[in-house]
Amino acid sequence: MDFTKLNGLIPAIAQDDESGEVLMVGFMNEEALNLTLSSGYATFYSRSRQKLWLKGETSGNRLAVRSVLTDCDTDAVVMRVVRQGDGLVCHEGTRSCFTKELLKADGGAR
Repeated sequence: MDFTKLNGLIPAIAQDDESGEVLMVGFMNEEALNLTLSSGYATFYSRSRQKLWLKGETSGNRLAVRSVLTDCDTDAVVMRVVRQGDGLVCHEGTRSCFTKELLKADGGAR
């Protein structure tokens, strides 16, 4: 993986393994990626707290990783995951962090 482009971080997209829904985007450093691969649970690097965090460590809403894909430049990953706990991935209490529509399919901006 190429961790040089974003000061040691790569974007990490969590996608529901069954539905394909994009659930969240976080960042990983090399340690977070290695922990994710070895533990089978999504671990991210918090840019604001400057530390690793296991998704769901306090809420119980962990993300069990089924597969990890990298892009052609090896500077981002997509994780196919299974939601655990109550399945609410976003800290705002929703299943996905992607709930705010900016553009409708008919081309109208929000």
